[in-house]
Amino acid sequence: MTERRVAMITGATGGLGRVLVPDLVADGWDLLLVGSSQERLDGLVADAALDPTHTATVVADLRDREAAAVAVEAGYERFGRVDALAHLVGGWTGGVHVSDSPDEPYADMIDQHFWTSLNVVRELAPRMVEAGFGRIAAVSSPMAAAPDAGMSAYGVGKAALETLFAALAQEVAGSGVTVNVVRVRAIDTSAGPDGSAKAHATSPTEISAAIRYLFSDPARVVNGERIGLHSGG
Repeated sequence: MTERRVAMITGATGGLGRVLVPDLVADGWDLLLVGSSQERLDGLVADAALDPTHTATVVADLRDREAAAVAVEAGYERFGRVDALAHLVGGWTGGVHVSDSPDEPYADMIDQHFWTSLNVVRELAPRMVEAGFGRIAAVSSPMAAAPDAGMSAYGVGKAALETLFAALAQEVAGSGVTVNVVRVRAIDTSAGPDGSAKAHATSPTEISAAIRYLFSDPARVVNGERIGLHSGG
């Protein structure tokens, strides 16, 4: 019997996570679901009718390095392995203009996008390299490279995430581990089951399909990429 692989999903209870979770279950993955609220995690497990023998939940503030380490360790304690990470933790701040902004929006975006990412991958990536297999994917934005006016704090946060992942991709190259980001301009959680989304937006179904591919064996040659799932620039 083939051993089941395990995916860690951070920010699991958001609109994207609620689509990706059942999709990965259908693909045969066991799941380590990480969020900020046990109530919301329990709701996700119930709504998706997840099998408790193939699911674990962890409440963690991933901005804290120790909490992130505990979350990663929970996967190894429960399943003995973690083969993939879908890093869906995010957040958005707009209306921030460089010339008159306070510090807080920049610090908040760095915390949400950079520190959560670093705290998880520096615990997880070495263990994946040791195992000879791993898939790491995060959701980013074209704002990382070309922010609109008023979007500097958000752009800085996403640019920090992408720089981190680009460097990590080079560090793990050839090890069996891949590290990629999927760029979306906006996520349309009202999109229909066929994945159709509003103009310039991307549906959770479309993003889930991209992540599922990046987690697959055929995607072993895809590393260090910024995959655009957006239109309109």
